[in-house]
Amino acid sequence: DGLEGAGHVHKVVNIDQSPIGRNSRSNPATYIGFYDTIRELFTRTPVALERGYKAGRFSFNVKGGRCEECQGEGVIRTQLYFMPDVEVTCAVCKGARFGAETLEATLRGKTITDVLNMPVEEGVAFFADEPAVSKKIEVLNDLGLGYLTLGQSATTLSGGEAQRIKIATELSKLQRSKHTVYILDEPTTGLHLADVERLLECLNRLVDAGHTVLAIEHHLDVI
Repeated sequence: DGLEGAGHVHKVVNIDQSPIGRNSRSNPATYIGFYDTIRELFTRTPVALERGYKAGRFSFNVKGGRCEECQGEGVIRTQLYFMPDVEVTCAVCKGARFGAETLEATLRGKTITDVLNMPVEEGVAFFADEPAVSKKIEVLNDLGLGYLTLGQSATTLSGGEAQRIKIATELSKLQRSKHTVYILDEPTTGLHLADVERLLECLNRLVDAGHTVLAIEHHLDVI
């Protein structure tokens, strides 16, 4: 007949297992939001400063820095009727997604492609001196996603991985002041016991910050 106490809740966030993006351009770095900071770091490299490269130069969505042959996809996709699409590595950029000139700008010896291909675990150490990036990457690592690459295509992620990336996004922008209710549908699907432990630690961080977590689960240890 009524809902009492709703005034105390700032918002409700449903963290499900739907994909974080429908195409290969979506990835953990763009979804969580630390790719913009990485691109800014590249604009400060000697080559970028000398040539006047702006942040857009290091985006695979914008003309100028990306490989135009594959339009920043890294692959050439051929549509076949009645059969799955066929993907072939781009012959021009060899899957790097960026033009040769863009790849001449390096951050501590790494090109923008190297950074996107970097495992999350390695990224934590590489960006240790850049808190705006490292804190967000650390959350991914804490959730047991250290094996994913920073630029891993959304189309290659499982439902469980997509869900944990969404949890990482919420943890990276955690606010203590505004009470949020988080709803999770079977967050432990496909997880190893050690990773379940890590997931619970992260969920408890949300609770410790004064929020509410509601999880639909069949895993008895979690319950």
